[in-house]
Amino acid sequence: MILLTGATGFIGEAVLKQLPAEQVVVFGRTAPRQPTAAFHAGEINASTQFETALKDVDVVIHTAARVHMMDEQSAHPLEEFRQVNTQGTLNLAAQAAKAGAKRFIFISSVKVNGERSDTTAFRYDDKPAPEDAYSQSKAEAEAGLLQLAKETGLEIVIIRPPLVYGPGVKANFASIQKLAQKNLPLPLGAIHNKRSMVALDNLTDLIITCISHPAAANQIFMVSDDRDLSTTELLEMLTQAAGKKPRLLPVPQKYLIAFATLFGKKTIADRLCGSLQVDISHTRTTLDWAPPLSVEEGIKRCFTTGTV
Repeated sequence: MILLTGATGFIGEAVLKQLPAEQVVVFGRTAPRQPTAAFHAGEINASTQFETALKDVDVVIHTAARVHMMDEQSAHPLEEFRQVNTQGTLNLAAQAAKAGAKRFIFISSVKVNGERSDTTAFRYDDKPAPEDAYSQSKAEAEAGLLQLAKETGLEIVIIRPPLVYGPGVKANFASIQKLAQKNLPLPLGAIHNKRSMVALDNLTDLIITCISHPAAANQIFMVSDDRDLSTTELLEMLTQAAGKKPRLLPVPQKYLIAFATLFGKKTIADRLCGSLQVDISHTRTTLDWAPPLSVEEGIKRCFTTGTV
């Protein structure tokens, strides 16, 4: 049996669709729309009791998390993130080990490596360099899980995705997608950064691979589409996928940043112009895995409403 958390979320729901319903137990706040062997309602934190949900479970796929928010309102965000992403994760993993589970798959974040990779792509074995409360809570969870693996024998698999996109995506990518659909003239035609992304289908395929692959045990995996795009290239591809001709003005990047800084929008400009690349060579060679979906097809699927 497989225990899945976050089954109503963007990633968890896609994973659930790829698993046999009779082999999946779900734990979370609300029941998923898809049928499963069982559903257990509850919060994920340091005091949650998972004993019933973990009965006869061999593998845990943990996608649930308190997610990163641009407009964080909490007065103590690190503690809020730690309660779910660190303490909740380690509590679940410890109980899974005690219940006899063999493997624990943790969906972490590329933000554990850092916010920008200006010269060298992030690797699986880089020293963690989290820069905000969300990524710090994920990094602490990773460290705790690897220590738990040494103490209990529970096999830990850590996956660090960059931006994940696909049908129904929200947050930053959804905003860029809406811009592409409106096809307004934008001064974003000369941005020469490089950013790694991963299509939802590609990430899901890797997670499914890690359920049983013997070489996945106690490994950290970077994941991407293995083709990095500039912001300009991404907008062009999205606009074309929406059936329109891109109208991007080639304004030099340095002027964009200066203009955005003048109006207090430097953070947004940095995200649009900065690079964040990941090296997935370790993932490819260790698992003999490659992203099954091309970037072009992944972008096209963003404009569909069907199943992934």
